Amino acid sequence: MRALVKAAPEPGLALLDVPEPEVGPGEVKLRVLRTGICGTDLHIDAWDAWAARTVRPPLVLGHEFVGRVVEVGAAVAKVAVGDLVSGEGHLVCGTCRNCRAGRRHLCARTTGLGVHTAGAFAEFVVIPEQNAWVHGHEVDLDIAAIFDPFGNAVHTALSFPVLGEDVLVTGAGPIGLMAAAIAKHAGARHVVITDVSEPRLELARKLGVDLAVNVARASLGEVYPALAMSEGFDVGMEMSGQPSALREMIANMTHGGKIAVLGLPATEVSVDLAAVVQKMITIKGVYGREMFETWYAMSVLLQGGLDIAPVVTHTFHHTEHERAFATARAGSTGKVVLDWES
Repeated sequence: MRALVKAAPEPGLALLDVPEPEVGPGEVKLRVLRTGICGTDLHIDAWDAWAARTVRPPLVLGHEFVGRVVEVGAAVAKVAVGDLVSGEGHLVCGTCRNCRAGRRHLCARTTGLGVHTAGAFAEFVVIPEQNAWVHGHEVDLDIAAIFDPFGNAVHTALSFPVLGEDVLVTGAGPIGLMAAAIAKHAGARHVVITDVSEPRLELARKLGVDLAVNVARASLGEVYPALAMSEGFDVGMEMSGQPSALREMIANMTHGGKIAVLGLPATEVSVDLAAVVQKMITIKGVYGREMFETWYAMSVLLQGGLDIAPVVTHTFHHTEHERAFATARAGSTGKVVLDWES
């Protein structure tokens, strides 16, 4: 089969012929239809310091995907041939304290599909049955392909109640955009998103945010009068990984405010801890998706009318992977999807 492979410990990827994976007990095999390009994939493609520490070539990349089940292994009970499936890319041990307690997203022995094991940038992929989310209603393939990052957005956006609240999202990348749309759909009074990319801020406006602020040109304090705010934001979602964004968010939270942090900074972040204490701010780290409550929420939100289609701005055939990765790396787009059907 054809697959997009990190063939050697150096920059670049190669579209190669590799052996088709075999399905084992408790596993399902999918014919891949669409895949999403993630920031993790960009790191591996560039072969930065993190990738060099983490990935062992040769490796098939990819962990955002949707496919059709073509084969099931022994003991598979709830997934059938023909099912349309999105995959949870975090592979958990199933035996640690958190896994046994039903808190699989907290498994300390989690490994990553397409990072530690062969991934979905290929014509076929094999995953454990427990990692398969079967779509029970009609869903656009491009959207189904990005259920992984959509789940990150849902997990973050619903970490704290947003109904009637003033919400600040820092970072208008694809996950930040989706989180802003979710908060608005879930009844937030105002949703403000910040970034320095005008194309991404324009995408945010299409998704219905109240204000999209270019923080290279304006300060957050300037938005208060327009939104009839006086005491700061109730809920914050830090999606950018930029230290300055978290510091600015803390400075603009109301007393008792709550912050969910998904963005991963490249360096240590210093914050005004006195402000956190004196304002009694709650800060929660978010990683991945709650398995599988977040997945249930994703499907329900789409059925309930949430529209995240504008987040997918580009779809390329997988043979155009170099153009696709360059487009994603430019940082001015939404989500970039690879088509593996034809």
